[in-house]
Amino acid sequence: MNRLADEDDAALVARCRRGEGAAWEALVQRYQRLVYTIVLRVGFDEHAAADVFQTVFSRLIAHLPRIAEPQRLQAWIVTTAKREALLALRRSRRTVSMTRADDADDKASECDIADDSPLPEEVLAELQQLDQLRHALERLEERCRELLLMLFRDDGDKLPYEEVAQRLGMSVGSIGPTRSRCLAKLRQLVDPAPGNM
Repeated sequence: MNRLADEDDAALVARCRRGEGAAWEALVQRYQRLVYTIVLRVGFDEHAAADVFQTVFSRLIAHLPRIAEPQRLQAWIVTTAKREALLALRRSRRTVSMTRADDADDKASECDIADDSPLPEEVLAELQQLDQLRHALERLEERCRELLLMLFRDDGDKLPYEEVAQRLGMSVGSIGPTRSRCLAKLRQLVDPAPGNM
């Protein structure tokens, strides 16, 4: 499975077309978090997001033999997830009847409804970049990955270099140079130069 995780989308699509179940599993694992994030940003809860997720991957199975540019699979998945989420949102609005609640202040009632306008392209681009970064981090060697995750934490709290050095069994003075090398490797994995592919 780890071997397949390193393959690009075009290679995985080719394997899926040959009926390799492990390749399909690798594709699903690669893109499931991205699809969920897009659907949740539209305003769905986890349960509804799971329904849209299944629809997106059902459509992918059906379209797999006809995808002309498998290297652009991520763009296809993002577009399909966005369309399916907005379609499901419109359907859910048709079936829900809403009444205006009496308001003591005589103000218009407020409804918590997700906006069905298209997601801004910047948000989608950011989601795609975050997904690429996450996949690149998974491909880094373990020591680099651990170092970067300690230095660039989601919660914003920076660990002191002394604690990082102690946890990784390295000297404080080597953290900076090692961080630079690891970031360079990560950059290469996120955006490889044409000559390195």
